[in-house]
Amino acid sequence: MNRRKKQKIKETLTLSLGTIAAAGVTAGLVYLYKKNTDQWPPLDVASNVDLERYSGEWYEIARLPNWYEKHCYASKAHYSLNEDGTIKVVNTCKTDTEGESKSKEAVAWVVDPSDKARLKVQFFWPFTGDYNIIEVDPDYQYALVGTESRKYLWILSRKPELDLETTKSLVEKASQQGFNTIELIFAKNTFS
Repeated sequence: MNRRKKQKIKETLTLSLGTIAAAGVTAGLVYLYKKNTDQWPPLDVASNVDLERYSGEWYEIARLPNWYEKHCYASKAHYSLNEDGTIKVVNTCKTDTEGESKSKEAVAWVVDPSDKARLKVQFFWPFTGDYNIIEVDPDYQYALVGTESRKYLWILSRKPELDLETTKSLVEKASQQGFNTIELIFAKNTFS
């Protein structure tokens, strides 16, 4: 066999092994995703969500721990509707008492037009997360948001503080849906 032919076989074999490895990693990720979401029934979500009314500023009252808010002690999110029907998301987090903050931008979209409480959000391609509006106040003054896996949860309010009774009610609702509310971190909102 000549040298060129050996090189071609080597390149083909390397490409094939790379493809097999990538397929294996993808299958593993799909398995882990399914494992984490299939153990729970679908979340009961709010009905008749009006995304125009949901748009605007929301303050985080409490959350389940997550890696991207690890150093945040106060967070807020701003949602605005885009002309193409998607939603612009800007999350801002205060990282120190001196007012230092960081922001991340994302895009969200409704999964099924008949159920506007179930959305997908994407901070960077190709990864998406689910965003389910479990409850929203009739006046859109507070909301409970979580993921199907029950790993992430947020209690949100239009104001930096939420009364104790409402907070307790939302925590109870989250607990009934399978969220580990003992792990909740309550924000120290200092946004003005």
